[in-house]
Amino acid sequence: MREYELMYISRADMEAEQQEALQTRLDNLIAKFGGELVKADVWGKRKLAYPIKHQSEGYYVILYFKADNSAITELNRVMSITDEILRFKIIRPGAD
Repeated sequence: MREYELMYISRADMEAEQQEALQTRLDNLIAKFGGELVKADVWGKRKLAYPIKHQSEGYYVILYFKADNSAITELNRVMSITDEILRFKIIRPGAD
C-alpha cells in the first residue's frame, strides 16, 4: 500500500451533519478497498479564490491514508459524480 493525500473542497452551505456524513462516506470507501485512514485534517470554511459552481466559499478537508490503486480509481470515480464536492485532488507525497 502507498501513502496518499486527498484534499477536497465541499459546498460550504451544507450542514455540519452533512459534512461529517460525506467524510464518513469517503472514509468507508477507503476502508472498503483495503485502505487505512491515517489522519483527517479539517480546515473548515474558507473563501475561494474564484467561484466554483456558483459558490464563493468552500469547506476544506485533507485526508491522509494508505491504499492500493483500486481504491484511488474508485475514489476518483465517486468524487467526480458527487454534487457536494466542488474540487478534489489525490496526490502521493514525495513522489516525483
